[in-house]
Amino acid sequence: MITMKFGGTSMGDAQRILAVARIVQDTWQKGEKTVVVVSAMSGVTDSLIEAATSASRRDGERFRRIKEQLLARHQTVVQELLQEGERQDALMRELKGLLDGFGDLCQSIYILGELTARGLDAVSSLGERLSARILASLLSRKGANSIPVDGTSLIVTNDHHGQANPLLGQTREKVRAQLLPLLETGVIPVVTGFIGATAEGITTTLGRGGSDYTAAIVGNCLDSDEICIWSDVDGVMTADPKVVKEAKTLAEVSYAEMAELSYFGAKVLHPKTIIPAMEKGIPLRIRNTFKPQHPGTLVVGEAIQTERAVKSIACIKRMSLVTVEGRGMVGVPGVAAKVFSAVAREGISVAMISQSSSERNICFVIPQEATPQALKALEEEFAQELSRRNIDRIWAQGDVAIVAVVGAGMRGTPGIAAKVFGALGRHGINIICIAQGSSEYNISCVIDEKDADDAVNYIHQEFGLGE
Repeated sequence: MITMKFGGTSMGDAQRILAVARIVQDTWQKGEKTVVVVSAMSGVTDSLIEAATSASRRDGERFRRIKEQLLARHQTVVQELLQEGERQDALMRELKGLLDGFGDLCQSIYILGELTARGLDAVSSLGERLSARILASLLSRKGANSIPVDGTSLIVTNDHHGQANPLLGQTREKVRAQLLPLLETGVIPVVTGFIGATAEGITTTLGRGGSDYTAAIVGNCLDSDEICIWSDVDGVMTADPKVVKEAKTLAEVSYAEMAELSYFGAKVLHPKTIIPAMEKGIPLRIRNTFKPQHPGTLVVGEAIQTERAVKSIACIKRMSLVTVEGRGMVGVPGVAAKVFSAVAREGISVAMISQSSSERNICFVIPQEATPQALKALEEEFAQELSRRNIDRIWAQGDVAIVAVVGAGMRGTPGIAAKVFGALGRHGINIICIAQGSSEYNISCVIDEKDADDAVNYIHQEFGLGE
């Protein structure tokens, strides 16, 4: 049994969807029970969000124009993929009905003049519903029995709209009850990625890029033999190929390495995708839809050891370094707890933490756009300490980036940090702060954002990753 996921670029137009159908059909014809998870066509989710936002600003003309553009785009795809006749007509009636419902939602947002997180989930979930129906219809036309399945009927989540978390016990029951009977009879379910629903049936989404996560959840629930993520890259690379021309594809990485890389900006996988796969020990394979002959990268529990201690370099840009400092912090318990409690209450994700051994300052890295919110929360939390001068100041440095050097072979290997920092030092790149976890899989440093691409290239060269 295999669970396959195809992203937005793989589903971008009629020819790409046709290529997806060939890959799915080839797997199915080999006798493998096949579940497919799809994203919306590329750019569709952004258009849906723009329509909802325009409606909330009382721009009725804009959201109606977007609706017509989406209808025309999907109609063109359907006409290219399906012959004229009842199948094409039935599919277009279904897609038009979904888009009419989207128009009604936008009209409601327009009248209220307000867009809630729940409303945004309802709107932004439409793209996957459209693409799943198109692919299922195409597979059926090509002789493979296939039906679309909405993730709302499978993935049970909490009510944290926009970033919902699955309730795996209830989800497992629904996935197995609905999909196993289909698979036993040779049907290919095409599941909408990205979306789920609360126990009460209210639509939620798993966060941008959440279709990977959907595939991992479904694969976990079905005890799949492999979860295959098809995208527009050959696999996990030694660095972003847009930044490092010599970047190479890695044949194999471990779950731990992949988790570090996806967290620190490698966009190959949604960061949460690893968890359901790792829980069941299911191999993840990352492959290129446009080069299906390429074996891609296999993500497993323990990767094959190579002579290279470092596997890959990742980078996150558009970050801020927030610092809380003061002489009165030394030896005072609970300061760090107050810092991170204040930030957590604002729903801000902390990417990296560093603290001086003297305890005179704590610094952490957050997305740049969250900086004003974080500073306000911290100033309120430490109002008394600031007035008493126990804390001297709370401040932020914007336009920074995190560069993360990742590899399981770094563990217990002396000299890795020296090579990383030596490579940056020789080229005059200043390191603002450093962090390394006890797992030793990752050394991270914060640098000025303008130096980020150069830093990745210099470290990549230092470890010979392009050779």
